[in-house]
Amino acid sequence: MVYEGYHPSDTLLTQNYEYFVIHFHPERARASIDIKVNAVGLREAIESRMSLRDYSEQPLTMEELSWLLWCTQGVKEFSTFTRAGLSTRVTKRNVPSGGARHPFETYILVNKVVGLRPGLYRYLALKHKLVEVDLEVRVEDKKVEACLPQHFVKMSAVIFIWTVVVYRETWRYGERGYRSMYIESGHICQNLYLSAEAIKGGVCAIGAFRDENINSLIGIDGKEQFVIYVATVGKRK
Repeated sequence: MVYEGYHPSDTLLTQNYEYFVIHFHPERARASIDIKVNAVGLREAIESRMSLRDYSEQPLTMEELSWLLWCTQGVKEFSTFTRAGLSTRVTKRNVPSGGARHPFETYILVNKVVGLRPGLYRYLALKHKLVEVDLEVRVEDKKVEACLPQHFVKMSAVIFIWTVVVYRETWRYGERGYRSMYIESGHICQNLYLSAEAIKGGVCAIGAFRDENINSLIGIDGKEQFVIYVATVGKRK
């Protein structure tokens, strides 16, 4: 697995996972043309957007989950960036990122998705695929409650958990990279809010999580890589 556009000395690229890979659209990175959702005007999406904490029992479909993932971190195309005579292949995505760093990883904790077992997954943006991380984790588990004590978390269909790999940003921008990480995570979450309007869903962003617990749940160190933002998603009643 190759992660284009990341600094070659990023040691996280060499992690040796034993995954079962779930394909959404294996033939292409730009998967949006295969995803069918309701047409929603931009003004309607913006005006309807609000934080939703009361969800129905209706699950998401794989198509709807695929849409949300693609809108938040999906790759539209690959490009070559040249600086000081050095060419690097980078990605153009549905959210902006300074220098095309895109330092984020998307994990999802699935609760109610048709055809998908509950548990923790990671999204591979370059291939538009999911990989299983831990299918023993459930939203009702005490260890999840220890990370996210909000009552509505257990009612959601999916919990989006975004992590940031610090070195992907700071090797180029230094300390200023930390500012970009927090700004850009907001871009991602806002896209989740707006894209959820097309599936008659709702989102609630969460900043009040217990850092040490949730980093441990994901299996990251909390320093070189840490959870930066969380959001729940579910169907409207």
